[in-house]
Amino acid sequence: MEYRIEELARTAGVAVDTVRFYQGRGLLPTPRRDGRVTWYGDVHVERLQRIRALQQRGFTLSIIRRFLDGELEPSDEALVAAVTAPTAPEDETLTLDELSARSGIPIAVIHALEQAEILAPVSISGAGAEQFRASDVQALSAGMRLLEAGIPLQDLLALATEHARNTAQTARRAVELFDHHIRERLQAEGSGPDVSTRLMELFGELLDASAFLVEHHFRRALLRAAREHVEGDVAPVAQTVPR
Repeated sequence: MEYRIEELARTAGVAVDTVRFYQGRGLLPTPRRDGRVTWYGDVHVERLQRIRALQQRGFTLSIIRRFLDGELEPSDEALVAAVTAPTAPEDETLTLDELSARSGIPIAVIHALEQAEILAPVSISGAGAEQFRASDVQALSAGMRLLEAGIPLQDLLALATEHARNTAQTARRAVELFDHHIRERLQAEGSGPDVSTRLMELFGELLDASAFLVEHHFRRALLRAAREHVEGDVAPVAQTVPR
């Protein structure tokens, strides 16, 4: 079967402008031209239906492109949906005003934390309003206790920024190891729903194990640093925040 663009759009259940948009973004194969007439085939119908299905799962066009190009396998869909979802349905979210009210942190300080990439909204709702996780209240309250104890805000922000940068680097490395040693191996061994389910299970285990190891190691490192500081075994940390 071959279709003009209007017939293709009608068959695939999308608008003509949508077809042109996807074609302009390189998401559709190049159609056949016969003079001034452009002809599309069943491959275009299948591609449009695939794009719609992926969009309904909430995937961005950049992720959809990776699926279409074969960089991501169909068995990756559940895992990709889990890691790209802004928040789980059962998680409570808060507006910026609600987060500030519950935590007691001024909005200006929350904006400073966002700029330092220490705090990030999980989604942007209607009218551009940011939504945060309710668990961010606990994190902000912990920071407030340190401020109330006497640590200057500038110094605390500098420490949190350094920690966030190092943690992000470690997290990226952990994801790379999972991708290479687990995801690629499982998909090389087979495909289908069993692989998808196993990937989800193993990624959940990675999250739990990594979170435990990071917390466990940091507590020990913090206590060791405190002991060395008391015993005078290490030089003071260089001051990085201008006075």
